[in-house]
Amino acid sequence: MDYSVTRESFDTLAAHQSDINWNLPFVLPDWLRVWWQAFGAGAELYLTAVRERDDIIGIAPLLVRDKTAAFIGSVDVCDYLDFVIADGKERDFFDVLLGDLRQKGITDLDLRTLRPESTVIKYLVGVAIERGYIVVTKQGDVSLEVDLPETWDEYLDMLSRKQRHEVRRKLRGLEEEGDINYRVIENSADVRAGFDTFLRLFATSREDKANFMTPAMESFFRSLVDAITDSGLLRLSVLEFDGKQVAMLMYFDYHNTVYLYNSGYDPQYSGLSVGLLSKVWCIRDSISRGRQKFDFLKGGEIYKYHLGGREIPLYSCQVKFR
Repeated sequence: MDYSVTRESFDTLAAHQSDINWNLPFVLPDWLRVWWQAFGAGAELYLTAVRERDDIIGIAPLLVRDKTAAFIGSVDVCDYLDFVIADGKERDFFDVLLGDLRQKGITDLDLRTLRPESTVIKYLVGVAIERGYIVVTKQGDVSLEVDLPETWDEYLDMLSRKQRHEVRRKLRGLEEEGDINYRVIENSADVRAGFDTFLRLFATSREDKANFMTPAMESFFRSLVDAITDSGLLRLSVLEFDGKQVAMLMYFDYHNTVYLYNSGYDPQYSGLSVGLLSKVWCIRDSISRGRQKFDFLKGGEIYKYHLGGREIPLYSCQVKFR
């Protein structure tokens, strides 16, 4: 086959965004660009494409530090990462890519966080072993997700009897205490305008979230909102109690999947479970929109299990070139 490896920019990848299935929001060109600008200092960009003649068959969104290549991204803000490869071209892509990496003096690959169906787990591991490289794959964290049914009642039936009772009881209790309104902010200007409120609720809801939202991290989040809002990928949802915004979610609506990225709530209303119920309302809204999956993303928080989440193991993969 007539394959070549070409250096790319974020702009050239964006121009080819419709050519390949970018199956995760965290590897889209605008997302990669924002992360790189915020956190890429000290690394060398290895943003390459493998081409079959003039056609791109795959993208390697990598950076290099000390002869070790890793994904552009980090586990604290990018829940899943992977290569972007045209269907049926995975083995050819990795054979060419591994050869190019070794030729350029790379000694190690350190890849995380990987879903079980990632191209790394399904294809790269086998190609690397065939080449005689040392491969170590480990399970680390977990993610949780729900396959959404067609109706809200069917979703409730999926829960255990106890959890179904708890969801109904908490919804009823909130509605009995005051006027409830749940709404989704989709317009890009409204998303930008509402983001200050989201950041406030995020930081006040828990101490660890306040510590996480450093000035550098806030700058990253604001840049991310600016970069991806116009694409229609990003949503904010608001739970209002007696006209006051008491909980908000930040999520991505992509390929019929809702990815719950971050959340915040007013702790003065914690007794009404507004944090949990904002997620319940989001699931309900996702069902009404015909979405097929609700992804709680990385982390094994207990509420995800209570809302019907099933575990998805997440992996890391290290490859040492001989």
